[in-house]
Amino acid sequence: MLAAACGRPDCDSGCQTGQFRNILAGLSHDPAGLIPETGPLSMQPMKLDEIDVKILHHLQREARISNVELANRVGLSPAPCLRRVRALEEAGVIRKYVALLDPRALNLNVTVLVQVSLDRQVAERFQMFEHAIRDRPEVLECDVTTGPSDFLLRVVVKDVAAYEQFQREFLSRIESVSSTNSSFALKQVKYYTELPLTEALTANHASASDDPGTEADLRAQARGTAVAQSSPAAKMGRRR
Repeated sequence: MLAAACGRPDCDSGCQTGQFRNILAGLSHDPAGLIPETGPLSMQPMKLDEIDVKILHHLQREARISNVELANRVGLSPAPCLRRVRALEEAGVIRKYVALLDPRALNLNVTVLVQVSLDRQVAERFQMFEHAIRDRPEVLECDVTTGPSDFLLRVVVKDVAAYEQFQREFLSRIESVSSTNSSFALKQVKYYTELPLTEALTANHASASDDPGTEADLRAQARGTAVAQSSPAAKMGRRR
């Protein structure tokens, strides 16, 4: 388990914190190539304007929208709209276009949230587990977590018997796994794939506020100041 501090009153070496940092360091170097290039450790935020955010908003909700219709919704002509979409794709902001399927139509009726704890909190054991879990189609999500466990999985299967088989024949046989704790979802209250976009625009505005402005902006401001100073009202004020 990944803890922020050891918790032992006689320990002043920060052993758990050191382990956590070593694990993250090992994953950051990623010698086995387990982290995708578009992962959170490599992806840098892109500066987006309001039109970019509008484009992403519509594409998240309707990925098959035509470029002409998309351009009409965001207030652009088709050619510059397509250039913006291509730029977002090349920058990795848009990773891929997919179809969202109904699991019930595919006889996948059971969702299980699985907490996995490893035997040792070292980078090699984490990489062993990640390598084993990556190609399992039942596992839709796998996250490294803090708290009482090391990983949290979201698994979809046909029924309880199918999950028992997955647990017995695969998960429990991974060498680095020490224990698991499975919770069956009774009802899905919310499942959403659309990411919030307010932070992307907020970050862009924050960086823009720190920018003193381009040379053209400064010249325009200087001209405005000069005009204001040469106005009759400004001259009368100076006479007073």
